Amino acid sequence: MLDRRSFLSAGLAGAASALSPHIFAQTPTLGETQEKGNLSALRITDLRTILVDAGNDENFVFVKIYTNQGITGLGEGTLSAKCRTVATAIEEHKRFLVGKNPAEIERLWQTMFRGPRYRGGPVLMSALSAVEIALWDILGKALGVPIYQLLGGKARDKVRLYCHEGYLERISHRKRRRPKNREEEIALWKQKQADGWTCIKGSFFPAEKRIIDFPRALHEGIAQLTDIRAAVGPDFDIIAELHAKAPPSWASEFCRLAEPLRPLWVEEATQLENEDLGELRLLRNRTRVPLATGERLTSRYHFGPLCAEHLVDVIMPDVVHVGGIMEMKKIAALAECFRVDVSPHTPQSEVSNLASLHVCMCTPNATLLELGSGHDPFWSDLFRGGGIRIERGYALPPDKPGLGLELDEAVAAKFPYEEKSYDILRTPDGAPADR
Repeated sequence: MLDRRSFLSAGLAGAASALSPHIFAQTPTLGETQEKGNLSALRITDLRTILVDAGNDENFVFVKIYTNQGITGLGEGTLSAKCRTVATAIEEHKRFLVGKNPAEIERLWQTMFRGPRYRGGPVLMSALSAVEIALWDILGKALGVPIYQLLGGKARDKVRLYCHEGYLERISHRKRRRPKNREEEIALWKQKQADGWTCIKGSFFPAEKRIIDFPRALHEGIAQLTDIRAAVGPDFDIIAELHAKAPPSWASEFCRLAEPLRPLWVEEATQLENEDLGELRLLRNRTRVPLATGERLTSRYHFGPLCAEHLVDVIMPDVVHVGGIMEMKKIAALAECFRVDVSPHTPQSEVSNLASLHVCMCTPNATLLELGSGHDPFWSDLFRGGGIRIERGYALPPDKPGLGLELDEAVAAKFPYEEKSYDILRTPDGAPADR
């Protein structure tokens, strides 16, 4: 005879026994997952850089890291006008990395950052970023999950994007069609708005034939912003890009005149960013318009004062220049302490876009992501795996292990490195001006 308690205990035990083979067969333990990835035995065997003509005035710099288990990682270190320099800096990490466990990302990063003693700067940090992104790609593939899942999982269901009004359809790998006049430009903004985009960035301090005339640039930029605001309505978000071309007095005047037009923010109103915080303090005291900057900063130590003094409303770290995915996550955490938003800068390739998207997916204050280079159709040939999935102005969560795409080396070989000249702007009297 069984009393009621014994009967229930026996019944529950029997049910658990009957179900357990099905439950536990589908739920591997952490140890089993790690064993499947075999992280402890994973080793780096080689590193190789790949340079690709980007089709504009730049070349892409990619790194591919190989392991003893056949898993490879893809990273990017593209830096304006310094492509071959960065590639050499990446290759100099090879002698340290070969034989190391690629899953020990923080330890490898700290060693590469501290080891040479001379540290920081755009070249060294871009090289370090490329390697770090590739290491996360390897780790995600080894465990079979997207990178953002390894960084805390979702902070949001999708990531809001903004595009550039100046990037239009590609005519060929080296040619793109751009607006011919103000009417065509406004039509493009309206079309993007109809397609579901909620934010666009435009350049509002124009130069003509590489000549920058400050009074004329101010007048035309404000007129352009006025016309576009009237066309898209009061609720559409406009980012006004000055690209650090305006000296402080002209930047202050632009911001003052832009206030009633309500841009989401004015971007890179100053030139020197972290080297002269006094310039930003001056501008901050002269305007109520939201400010954003940071695309040329290369360290969390640069972003600290900007955030602590509330000199800007939005910081724009570039995952390819600040040290990679985890470093950008740390920068965002620093900014969150001061209630400053993060909008990653992504002017490079789809590798940069996806690396930044993974950070935005798992970072509460990373609220808006730039869609770099207008999401060039060339990338559908250059990369395999699909890249960013876009739905009416939002990026959906990456759903593939690691970064989420592979470089097609056969296509890359068709567009090898090409020497590119660069030029700066000049004032009407011929003096060099900031770019």
